[in-house]
Amino acid sequence: MGMSKNVTMSLSILFIAGCAPHDGPPKPKTIIQPLLQAAQRAHGVRITVDGLADAVRKAVDTQERGDTPP
Repeated sequence: MGMSKNVTMSLSILFIAGCAPHDGPPKPKTIIQPLLQAAQRAHGVRITVDGLADAVRKAVDTQERGDTPP
């Protein structure tokens, strides 16, 4: 009797553990994904360059007016 209880409990635990949801197979990389990543990096660089260009433009304007640099 004791052996059948152990087997029944073990099987029920294994059944529950086997039915646990899983993430599924990983998504395959597409041909477009590296291009999108490159475009995002280029956009980030563009924002940085624009910010630096604005800072230089402001510095040149203050020097042309004869103000002291910030």
